[in-house]
Amino acid sequence: MSRLQELKDVLKNICSAWERHEKAAMVMQIGVKGSAYRLPGAKMMMASDSRMFGTISGGCLESDLYGWAEKAMETNTCVTHQYDLSENEIWGLGIGCKGILDIFILPIEPNDEFWMMTNQVVQKGQKFTMILDVSSGKGLIVDKYGNLIGNPESVPSEVVEKARLVMDTQTRAELMNLEGKRYLIDAIKPSEHLIIAGAGKDAVPVVELAAKAGFSVTVLDSRKNFNNDRLFPLASNLQKCPDEIDPSDFTGSWWVVMNHIQSLDEKTLQVALKSDPRYIGVLGPISRTTEMLNTIGEDFNSGPIHSPIGLDIGAETMEEVALSIVSELMSVRNGRIPAPLHGKVKIHA
Repeated sequence: MSRLQELKDVLKNICSAWERHEKAAMVMQIGVKGSAYRLPGAKMMMASDSRMFGTISGGCLESDLYGWAEKAMETNTCVTHQYDLSENEIWGLGIGCKGILDIFILPIEPNDEFWMMTNQVVQKGQKFTMILDVSSGKGLIVDKYGNLIGNPESVPSEVVEKARLVMDTQTRAELMNLEGKRYLIDAIKPSEHLIIAGAGKDAVPVVELAAKAGFSVTVLDSRKNFNNDRLFPLASNLQKCPDEIDPSDFTGSWWVVMNHIQSLDEKTLQVALKSDPRYIGVLGPISRTTEMLNTIGEDFNSGPIHSPIGLDIGAETMEEVALSIVSELMSVRNGRIPAPLHGKVKIHA
């Protein structure tokens, strides 16, 4: 899930709590030493009626965290709490992460102007960087154009400049210490747009897994009886042929080419290569992809082409192949070389 989608979902659930006349708090992981279930920047919601949305620790700490959130909501005061999971005896729970986690709990009121503005920015679906003063809970937003939303006097200019610099490069939220205060700098980016070209049966599990992995998925296929909301409820449906779309509408997108009709795959490759793509994966043997590229006057140096698509995990069934494909998409998105975690000291390093 993208940071933007997570924040959007958390804010939606906070609004739902208000509609129930309950108090609500955003709970954020802001620091990690050692191993942890999630990275800094992870967010969840806790409400005064004990309802929760999202997770910080996968269920290890949420029950105890709720006690701290309850106190914060009662007093409307933000609080930072640290968990040292290297000392299991203290907890008596046998928690195995062995890391030290800093958690920031921020009660949010319905009339909070900053979070109303934040929600408006989130709904636009554009990247931005959020800055939070951990001591006071006051915030500031740097939008995609570098403009400031909120009270600029609440955040030092050095922090604002850092927020501008990391908007496109940050992979996890980070703390900046300045003048005796700590500021959380959190670059919020939208989901990657993934186009699945081909609405065959084998596309169904690919779309489902990709959507659950945080991609914004569009299925490209002109056949209305194949490409529709009933078969692909987690995707947008573009009922057109590849040569009927404008590549500039999909700039920076990710492509999975799986029409199973060579002429359609060739047309899809032509469009995809003109869209300044982040990734193009082609189903089928490399010899077929080579032939298609030759036909359209291109080669493997023409773009970020991956053929055959997927990771070598011995996949055979449609579901296994989908897992192989989405695993490769995730590894490319996260800049990782796929390998077993066995023996690694730090999972997120």
